[in-house]
Amino acid sequence: MARKSAIINAMELSARKAARKLLRDFNEVEHLQVSRKGPADFVSQADLTCEATLREELGRLRPDFGFILEEGGVVEAKDGTHYWVVDPLDGTTNFLHGLPHFAISIGVKAGKEIIAGIILDPVKDELFWAEKGGGSYMNDRRLRVSSRTKMTDCILATGIPFAGKPDHGKFLKELEEVMAMSAGVRRFGAASLDLAYVAAGRYDGYWERNLAEWDIAAGIIIAREAGALVSQLDGGEKMLEKGDILATNSGINSAVMEMLRKVRLGR
Repeated sequence: MARKSAIINAMELSARKAARKLLRDFNEVEHLQVSRKGPADFVSQADLTCEATLREELGRLRPDFGFILEEGGVVEAKDGTHYWVVDPLDGTTNFLHGLPHFAISIGVKAGKEIIAGIILDPVKDELFWAEKGGGSYMNDRRLRVSSRTKMTDCILATGIPFAGKPDHGKFLKELEEVMAMSAGVRRFGAASLDLAYVAAGRYDGYWERNLAEWDIAAGIIIAREAGALVSQLDGGEKMLEKGDILATNSGINSAVMEMLRKVRLGR
């Protein structure tokens, strides 16, 4: 059985407590208060309640850590180094439409580096977790990325830009390139789970842009510890700052990056 460290246990304990409230709200979603952050971009009372629970629990377990929160902004770290990077409900739109595909995502950031993370899918009771140098797991099972090397055998995931988001035209060109070479493209609407599914070998690759730090922090280390190559779309390392990401197994990484590069250069 995989042995979890104290920091992983702290994140799991906090996430499971928040998840109980999240599932209760999911079963009564028609009664939730919902507001808009932008066109087709929602925040519900479930997001806020979940974030408040996580902040209280994580703050109690590691009082010197700061927070980078989707709804609550930045709370400076007392130790000046460590931050919880929290998405209390990744997949809010799915949640509000009664689609059972959403997650709680928590990463640990030390300086500029993500050193640990968990992603909890409360509906399926799947906990994805990893710590730097310790491998990647789903519940107690060790994860490895897929071994497929032929693009025509591969399924990739992505996020489709919606109302109020830029780059619709660029995305359609990228999609056209990937569709022509792959076994299919999926869009499930939760970036954290997309990265977790790459780690689990369920997807062979995933790309997206215009993401926030909390969307991908935990997923980056979970995917990397499972053997994925994770970078910006052009191979850079500033995913958290720039918000674009590519995660694949090693066998198709160069092929996917080249397809996306052709679109970027207008070829």
